[in-house]
Amino acid sequence: MLKEAIGTAATIEEAQSAAIAQLNAPENANVTIEVIDIPVKKTLGIFGGNQAKVRAYYEEADYLQAEAFIRTILSGMGIKEVKIEVKEVDEDIHIQLDCGDDFSQVIGRRGETLDAIQYLTRLNISKNTEGYKRVLINVGNYREKREGTLRELARKNAERVKKYGKNVCLDPMNPYERRIVHTTIQDIAGVSSHSIGSDSDRRVVISRTDGNKVSREGFPDKKKAAGS
Repeated sequence: MLKEAIGTAATIEEAQSAAIAQLNAPENANVTIEVIDIPVKKTLGIFGGNQAKVRAYYEEADYLQAEAFIRTILSGMGIKEVKIEVKEVDEDIHIQLDCGDDFSQVIGRRGETLDAIQYLTRLNISKNTEGYKRVLINVGNYREKREGTLRELARKNAERVKKYGKNVCLDPMNPYERRIVHTTIQDIAGVSSHSIGSDSDRRVVISRTDGNKVSREGFPDKKKAAGS
């Protein structure tokens, strides 16, 4: 996203200083200076003449947009102290947050708040840049722990499906979490997975691949299982 400012003054140096001051670019920004008009003195001190005009501009990196946007969201949540580390990996933007004791507030129930912040940040970046940018936001090692939990959940339910021959329908998940479950199931013989539902209610169903399926989704009836 291009950021620019125009400065005018009696001299080019003064116009340049005015443009840079208005631009208020970050210290690490690569600012370009363009002289639009050079100063011209008035004829006989009365007629014509014009001031110097200078343009200062720089291309704002996607990660700078992301950081500023996230700080605005967290500030609205009452979280003032936060460290944000952003890096671009190919076409992805990876963001690591350190919110101190406020980490649970940022994560939310089952990561719902963190997912919402991630979604809004991606929309904000996509609105101001060309092409698709995938945004991944993490707080501490929450994503790693969540991935481990989901893989264990997938393996556990895959075994139940193979044992009882009944489909298991998991709780709703976001695309990132569903992908983790699907990739885990792919490595387990005898079961497969697919998604059902739409939007925030989309969830993963685990099924047997030998055709021994039942129409009712969920865990087997405890009484039947006990008597089998």
